[in-house]
Amino acid sequence: MTDIRLVVAGAGGRMGEAVIRNALRTPGIKLVAGIEKAGSKMLGVDLGKIAGGEPIGAVVTADPLPVIAAADALIDFSTPESSVELADLTAQARIVHVMGTTGIDEAGAKRIAAAARHATIIKSGNFSLGVNLLAGLVEMATQRLGPEFDVEILEMHHKLKRDAPSGTALLLGEAAAAGRNRNLADLRTKPHDGIEDPRAGGTIGFASLRGGTVVGEHTVILASEGERIELSHKAEDRAIFAKGALRAAIWGKGKGPGLFDMKDVLDLR
Repeated sequence: MTDIRLVVAGAGGRMGEAVIRNALRTPGIKLVAGIEKAGSKMLGVDLGKIAGGEPIGAVVTADPLPVIAAADALIDFSTPESSVELADLTAQARIVHVMGTTGIDEAGAKRIAAAARHATIIKSGNFSLGVNLLAGLVEMATQRLGPEFDVEILEMHHKLKRDAPSGTALLLGEAAAAGRNRNLADLRTKPHDGIEDPRAGGTIGFASLRGGTVVGEHTVILASEGERIELSHKAEDRAIFAKGALRAAIWGKGKGPGLFDMKDVLDLR
């Protein structure tokens, strides 16, 4: 089988480096280019060097159009603005677009959905196998336990992370709401701050912590009178997200256009 020609957006970031390093170890993947914004110090750097090895003849560019046109798949951990623009290009090229960017607003989500009419877009707030299994457990728990259990989702990440709650926390919140056959927007309660009225029953709250170099920690707390259940996941290495994204890219080849997530990739539906 022909290797998948892969481009990595956000190649100079933490996740971009993890994707590149793991792609070099993954059979069936051929790295062909990286993408970074204009002015980045990473422009022209060979992807092999980014991974700490020898040059492989694939470099970082600020011009995504020609490299996407010649690729089979794009793995994208960049910025909300960049991901939306890249989705327009992957739609034109009709390739696989694995998107791990979080913090995308409603307008951006609509553009991505439109791009998925032509591209194979696999979008997830978290590409870890463990987190996606956790989401399934959360959905089951809220379905079985009922609305008398309040849901609080606590997440912590490194101090440079900008969006809050994290994409993973929102993924877990959506799972909790799905267990109650509701939309997260209907059940989400605002952060607790100051003197407030008692929270409404059955709602879903979020708390975000930032500090140090924490890769990602998430705990879903289900609390009722007299008892509490806590379901947790701790990421210790970004490689788990990179491996999941590469698995998604391989899964997406030949699938045809559509908007998918890791439940599709892992057959968890």
